[in-house]
Amino acid sequence: MANEKTAQASKEHEKKKNALSIDNSFVPVEYDPQYLLMVNQLKKYFPIKSGMVSKTVGWVRAVDGVTFNLKRGTTMGLVGESGCGKTTTGRTILRLSGEKTGGQVLFNGQEVYDLSAREMRALRTKMQIIFQDPFSSLSPRLPVGEIIGEAVREHGLVSKEEFNDYIDQVMDNCGLQPFHKDRYPHEFSGGQRQRICIARALALNPEFVVCDEPVSALDVSIQAQIINLLKELQEQYKLTYLFISHDLSVVEHISDTVGVMYLGSMVEYGSTGDIFKNPLHPYTKALFSAIPVPDPKAKMNRIVLEGSIPSPANPPSGCKFHTRCQNCMQRCKEEVPAQHEVEPGHYVVCHLYDK
Repeated sequence: MANEKTAQASKEHEKKKNALSIDNSFVPVEYDPQYLLMVNQLKKYFPIKSGMVSKTVGWVRAVDGVTFNLKRGTTMGLVGESGCGKTTTGRTILRLSGEKTGGQVLFNGQEVYDLSAREMRALRTKMQIIFQDPFSSLSPRLPVGEIIGEAVREHGLVSKEEFNDYIDQVMDNCGLQPFHKDRYPHEFSGGQRQRICIARALALNPEFVVCDEPVSALDVSIQAQIINLLKELQEQYKLTYLFISHDLSVVEHISDTVGVMYLGSMVEYGSTGDIFKNPLHPYTKALFSAIPVPDPKAKMNRIVLEGSIPSPANPPSGCKFHTRCQNCMQRCKEEVPAQHEVEPGHYVVCHLYDK
C-alpha cells in the first residue's frame, strides 16, 4: 500500500513537472491608437515528445514573455544571438506557428488569436512576411508573375482586366522588369530573388511586414540596395516593419526602435539612438562590443561572453543571463528581474538598475 502511494505521488510530481505552467498574473493591456501593433507578454512553447506514445516530457520556451509596442510607419529592429527566438516571435505575431501559449497580440486593436478563420483570412492581406531565404521561399514550379500575383488573385484585390497592369506596377516598384514575369526563380540572382519576395509581400498592400533577416544571404552591395528599397517603399506606402537581423549596423541604419532578445525574452528595448549610444544590459553591451570599427588603429573593448547559451527547454532560474554575466549577484540566481524604465522610452530587465 505504501509503495502504491509512493508511486502515485511520484507520478503526480512528474506530471506537475512536465505540465505547461500558465502565468495567472497576466494583465491584458488596453489598445492605444498610436500603435499599429501591441505585443504583451507573448509566449510560445513547443512540446518535447518522447517514448512510444509521444508523451510530452517538457517544453521549449522559444518565446517567453515578450512585450513591445510598434508605432505606425516606423521600424523596430529585433536583434540577438541565433536561437534566441527572434524568428519565432515574428511568426507567432503573424499566427504562423499554431496557437500562442500565452500573452496578447493586438493588431489595430484586434486580438489576432481571437479571430475566426474567415476573419484571419481577411487580415492576412494586412500582415505579411519576407522570409530569410529568398530561394527556398519561392516555388520553383511557378513563374515570377504567378508567384507575385497568386495571392492577389486569391483575395480578389483587383479585377481581371487590371491584374496584369497591377502586377507590372508592383514589380516596377521593387526594381523588377515586366519581362521577368515569365521567368522562374532559379534564373535570378540572390538580390533579384529577394526583390521578388518583397514584391510578393507588397502586392497585397499590407500595413505591417515582418522582415526576417531579408539581407543575410546577400553580399554587401546588394544588401545596401535592398535596405534602400525597403526604406523607399516604407515612405511611399507608410509601411510598418519588424526587422529581424544579426547585422547591427543594418539595424542601426533602418530602425527607429530596437529590441534585444536573449533566450526567448526581451532584455532591453528603446529608441535606436538610446540603445546604441547607451546600452544598459550586460548582454547588450557584449553584443554591441562585437560591432567592427572601420579604423585599423582603433582599439576595440571586446566583451567576450563565457560559456554557451543555456537550453530554452531548461532555462536557468532567476535572470536567464546570470550564467554568462560578469556582473552576476546572488539575487540574479534566485529572482527574476523586473523591467525598469531608466530613461524615457528606454527599458531594461536587469537587477543592476533596481532602486
